[in-house]
Amino acid sequence: MKRVISLLVFFASILLTFPLYAHHGVAAIGAAGLEGPGAPIETSTSQALPKDSVLLYYKLDYANFEKFTKKRDDETDYNIFTMYGVGYGLTSYLSIYAFVPLYIKTVENNSYNTAGFADPSLFFTFSFKYDEGLKLTPPNESLDDMMDWHFAFYGGVTLPTGYANIADSEGSIDPGKSLGFGKPSVTGGFAANKGFMERFTYVLDINYAKFFENEYKDGTRLEFGGEFRVNTALNYRLYTNAEKKMRLDLNLEGTYLNLGRDIENGKGADATGGHIFYILPGARFYVKNVSMGLGTKFPVYTILNESDQQQGSEGKENVRVIFTFSTLL
Repeated sequence: MKRVISLLVFFASILLTFPLYAHHGVAAIGAAGLEGPGAPIETSTSQALPKDSVLLYYKLDYANFEKFTKKRDDETDYNIFTMYGVGYGLTSYLSIYAFVPLYIKTVENNSYNTAGFADPSLFFTFSFKYDEGLKLTPPNESLDDMMDWHFAFYGGVTLPTGYANIADSEGSIDPGKSLGFGKPSVTGGFAANKGFMERFTYVLDINYAKFFENEYKDGTRLEFGGEFRVNTALNYRLYTNAEKKMRLDLNLEGTYLNLGRDIENGKGADATGGHIFYILPGARFYVKNVSMGLGTKFPVYTILNESDQQQGSEGKENVRVIFTFSTLL
């Protein structure tokens, strides 16, 4: 029976770009099956990919920002963050991923638009579970086993290949418009999920991203503030058709984001950093080995350090629309 169930299970990875100050993103990872625990749109879950499987992934994140002035000027209008990824299941409990982002950043008067490939990232997920004690995630699990507490440690690093020194027409560089950090950044996190009442899944994800100082061509030295996140989600399996291998889930997610202040030339930079809480209602649809997710994300509570100066920053969105597509080979 376990063998039959394991053959029915397919996995869909969830990658997130959480833009800080609308200039860079951080990846998060997760998985879900036709039966058993669900996967949210953005919050990382703890399941690894099946051994020797290959996952292909695409994500689109459109962010439209609140405007402080009525005239068309150099305020941030919208950003489009896309992400392409591939994952591989080394074992039943260890997966590796590579992601390549493509960014488009647009201002109202088009005076300082930037677009191109940003820093790629490499990630791993190490998964385990609790079932009469802690143990590595096994290759095959029954439906009851899938509802146990599952956990994962994950980590990743970005590679500084994106162009960090894009300048405007006058030669000035705004690191927030750059396509790269100029230096590697690192992320580490812990995820947990638990199925209950047959159709519900609770997910918790805690992570931190650290950035390092980069010196730009104009002589400016900048270190982006660290990012601490607590993500939580409740997933409901609304519909399942085992014969056609179809599933539809509803999701409600919440994110607390603590942005550290950027450090510019050794001092705290103005108009950076703060605290934001988001909600994200959405849905995820599965058919055979394909998964698609769609959700809208809103800031519902913000305490930004200099809120009246942080147009175009995280927490100043009108709305974000997020779409993901993934398939397992």
